[in-house]
This record gives sequence, structure tokens and C-alpha cells, in this order.
Amino acid sequence: MILLQVNQLQKFYGADLILSNIKLELQTRDRVALVGRNGAGKSTLLKIIAGHLSHDGGEIIKPKEVTIGYLAQNTGLESSLPIWDEMLTVFEPLRLMEKSLRTLEEQMADPNVFEDNGKYERILKEYDHLQVKFKEQGGYQYEAEMRSVLHGLNFRDRSLMISSLSGGQKTRLALGKLLLTKPDILILDEPTNHLDIDTLTWLEQYLQSYHGAILIVSHDRYFLDKVVTQVYEVSRKQIQRFSGNYSSYLDQKAANYERDLKLFEKQQQEVADLQDFIHRNLARASTTKRAQSRRKKLEKMEMMDRPLGDEKSATFSFEIEKQSGNDVLTVDSLAVGYKGDKVSENISFRAFKGESIALVGPNGIGKSTLLKTIIKKLPELAGTILYGTNLQIGYYDQEQAELTSNKRVLNELWDDYPLKNEKEIRTVLGNFLFSGDDVLKIVSTLSGGEKARLALAKLMLEKANVLILDEPTNHLDLDSKEVLENALIDYPGTILFVSHDRYFINRIATKVLELSRQGSTEFLGDYDYYLEKKLEQEELAALALAASVKKSAQTEAAEKNSYQQDKESKKQERQRKRKLEEMEQRIEELEEQIQEFEQQLCEPEIFQNHEKVMEINLNGEKAKSELEHLMEEWAELAE
Repeated sequence: MILLQVNQLQKFYGADLILSNIKLELQTRDRVALVGRNGAGKSTLLKIIAGHLSHDGGEIIKPKEVTIGYLAQNTGLESSLPIWDEMLTVFEPLRLMEKSLRTLEEQMADPNVFEDNGKYERILKEYDHLQVKFKEQGGYQYEAEMRSVLHGLNFRDRSLMISSLSGGQKTRLALGKLLLTKPDILILDEPTNHLDIDTLTWLEQYLQSYHGAILIVSHDRYFLDKVVTQVYEVSRKQIQRFSGNYSSYLDQKAANYERDLKLFEKQQQEVADLQDFIHRNLARASTTKRAQSRRKKLEKMEMMDRPLGDEKSATFSFEIEKQSGNDVLTVDSLAVGYKGDKVSENISFRAFKGESIALVGPNGIGKSTLLKTIIKKLPELAGTILYGTNLQIGYYDQEQAELTSNKRVLNELWDDYPLKNEKEIRTVLGNFLFSGDDVLKIVSTLSGGEKARLALAKLMLEKANVLILDEPTNHLDLDSKEVLENALIDYPGTILFVSHDRYFINRIATKVLELSRQGSTEFLGDYDYYLEKKLEQEELAALALAASVKKSAQTEAAEKNSYQQDKESKKQERQRKRKLEEMEQRIEELEEQIQEFEQQLCEPEIFQNHEKVMEINLNGEKAKSELEHLMEEWAELAE
């Protein structure tokens, strides 16, 4: 089923044409990525489709019953409610339906209503219709869905007040609320920002099984490869469709360019040959007719334009002013946190010249806090940091917190390097795609992508021999990410960075440092190697546990205490599993009972018996109450 069609859409900002002749179609279960450079108009197109922005030409066709859910970049959920209560508001129609069912049950239990056959049958019919509707719309599953989504987005404490959450947490919660609404068309603009790797993996799996269509803008290549099956590229105000995931799109785009270039060059050669023949033979009487024939052929020929290829890219590299010593950082038993509260402790690692170290771990574990502690923006709470000789540290802040001035872009850079002339500063800014009047923009009004490029320009001019980077790929488009990756691969200094972009980590990292509450673990390799080693460790741990159990059984007499502890642990686990099985069996029984009670109430011999109806309703309420209690207990025990 076609859910939405965009035909020949146009959009102007003032006199500037932003989008032209845009055509796009969404069908049920389509998985579509919208890609293109920052400023190409991707977010603008999403806002137009979502109805948040007008368009100046063309049409958008959508059936009235089709619903659209839209999540803009960095949209934070603002509410005075706790997390759980706010999520419940999504299901307000179901909750009202549930209240209506309870009211109807009370009316059916009223002796006066029961004695009035017409009224009783009318209420019973309304109850039956409402109950079927309630079940079809997920009335018995919505709380389980809420628990699943909140767990997947890493919200363990559902009683927290939303007003106390960080900006990133509010963005994740806004995403969770939108997912629970289950619109027919889900429009997501950069949903992977503020998500750690575990949450990203969960979101990939959730979207793969989503019932509706998805239109998504993301700069995470792994994410796009996992989720999407179509790619629309917005470039030079136009749009072009490609089948397959993001990697397939790149291959097709390169192949199309090569094909078009060969066809263009072939035609250019043919034109040159025709022109040469005409020039040499037109004046000769014996060949004039042939020359005239070829001139007509040339005039009728539809001339091809040279394929444009990619748009202009940023060009930069990171250089160093002087070499550091071989020992760059030695971190020993370090504890980090805010205002005396430890976030992570027992962190120990060493960084050597030329290494590129990726810092990974779940959100809130202290990765950014560790970086700020190393650059002395925060004090150590315990342990030591030893700095090597001749260190010049350059720091990139993920929030670009230092780029909030009211200076022009040109002055933001020039004031830091007043000895350079204006031409040199403009050249640097031009390399980061700030050209013409772009350098006169006010810094505080820049987009996230523009601020990121300006921060990288400042970082490049520092010529530091150690780069501390906190989420450097946030806000960068896919092309700018690739340029940054290449610059960092060629960088001769030392890099310590935090990133949730798995592709970026794979290309840059020579070492992965995993951070936890209790300490840190080093893995000598890229992200794929880190995952392999983690899997190996889990397998070895399982083997070691099995060996330990076997050894314990063999040396029962000598290690009785240890054996008893292991036995008790196994016993508790068996009890837990047995209890889970018993609860699951009881849940099935209760669901069958409830269904049976509902069927009985529809039978004429039952609903004409007032006492029997009251008895069935009472038993049904007891079963539902027990089922709700069991579901909550089961969820806690299963975690």
C-alpha cells in the first residue's frame, strides 16, 4: 500500500531555491534513508513531509487515515511527569477504553439493569464490541511494550522525573515515546545521536521489525546498512533513488558515474570526429553531400553534460608543531566524577606516541568525564595522571560548548591567530567549506554541522601533538566524516577519542579502552577485534565456569565450603528458572480463563442469569488482577 507520494516538490528560502522537482514514494514497510551533505535540504524535506513546514510547489499525497510521527534532531521531551506516567499518556485512548469496560461491567452487575432485558442486551453488545476493539488495539500488551522500549533505551528507573534528566536522556525519551505511538510513517532525523553502542544495536533490531514505513536521516553508516533498503540522495537541489542499503548506494553511485563519464567521453570523441570530417570535406565538391549529411547528424545529436560527480568536500589535515616523547599518558588507579561523586574508578592505562585509542562504554559511564579530567577541566577524585614530555594537547568538545560567541566566523578564527593575514584565515575556512559570505555568519547562529567544522578548523591550527576528541563525528555529514577519518589516519601524533560510530572506530583505532564503573580494560585492535575478544572472553568465562563446576564435583571433600556455595548458587538459579516457568504457565492459564469468561458472557443462557453474570465478572476481575501482578513480577525476575 502506498502511504505517501511526493511529486515535483519545490522549496524556496526567500529567493534561494533549496529543493527542486523532488519525487519520493513510501509504501508499507519501506525502509528509506535520506542522505546528502549538510545543508542539502534533508531536514527541510523531512519537515515538509511531516507537515511542519510549507512548500512552494508540487504536491504531497497521503491518505487521511495514514499517521505520521516525526522526531527532529535533538528534540528533548519536556514534561513535569515521571518517565512511566509520561509514556502512559501515549495509551490514553486505551486507558479510557479500559475504564469504559469497567463501567459497563458494573452496569451489567446492577440488578435493575439485569431485569431490563433490552437494556442489558444493549450494554452487553456494547461491552462485547468494546472488548474486541480493546484487544485488537493492544490493550492487554501496552504496558509490556512500554517496559520493552524503556529497557531498550536504557531507562532502568522509570520513576525518575523527566525534568531531572539530561538533554541526551530527554532526546532518547522523546524517541521512545514516538516509537510507542507506532505511526504508519516514522520520520527520524538523526536518531542515533546520544545513543551508546548497545542502545544503537537495540534500535537497529527494533526498526527492522517495525510494522510501518521508516524515513530516516542518519550519518551512522553501520546503522544505515543494518536498517534501510532504499536510499534517496539529495544533491544540488535534486533527488535520486537507489535500491539497497548505504554500502550498495555507494557502489551504485560510483558505477553510475563511471558509466556516465565513459558515455560522455565517447560522445565527445564522436562529435570531434564529425566536426573534423565536416571541416575537411565541406568545401570539396566530391564530398560536400557527405559533409552536409554529417553536419545534420551533429545538429540533431542530443548533447550530454559532463557528469558532475561529488560536490566539493572539506580538505584538511592535522599537523604537529613538535614531537612528543614516547610516553604520552600514564593513568593509574584514576577515579573520575563530579563534585566528589565518583562515576568510574580504578582506571589504568598507558598511551604511547602514535597510538589511536578509542574509549568505549555505555552512556553515563564517565567517558567524557575522563577526557575532561585528562585535560584538567575536572579534578581527579583519586589516582594519578602522568603527562609525557613536550605535550601539546588539542581538545574537541562534543557539544561545541566553547563556540557560542557572537563573533563572526572569520573573527572567531582570526582572533586566535592574529599574526595570520585575512587571506590565510579565509583559505583555512574555505578548506572547511566556509566560502564567500559564510565567513561573516555569527558563530552562535551556525548549525551543528557548521560548528563542528569550525571547531575542527580551530583544532587543526593548534598543531597539537595529542588530540583528545569527544564525539568528533556528531553533526558531520557522511562525506565530512570520511575526510576527518583520512586526516586522523595520516595524523602523526597521538589520539584519544570517544565515538559511538562503529565504522569510524574501525578505521581510526589501534587500541580500544573499555570503561566500566569498576575500571578499564584494554584491547589491542579496532572495534571488530574488540567485539571478537569480548565474545572470546565470554566463551572462556563459560568454559571456566563449567571447568570449575567439574573440579568442584571431583574435589567435594577437600573443597566442601566452595562446593556448597556453588551448589547453593545453582539451586537458586534452578529455583528462579522453575519459578519463571511456573509463572509463565500460570499466565497462560489466566489468559485462557479471561478469554473463557468473556466468551461465557456472550452466551444467552449465561447473560440471562444475573447471579451467574456477577459470579463470572467477579472471577474475571480476580483473574485480571492476578495476571497484572504476575506480569510485573515476571518482568522483574526475568531481567
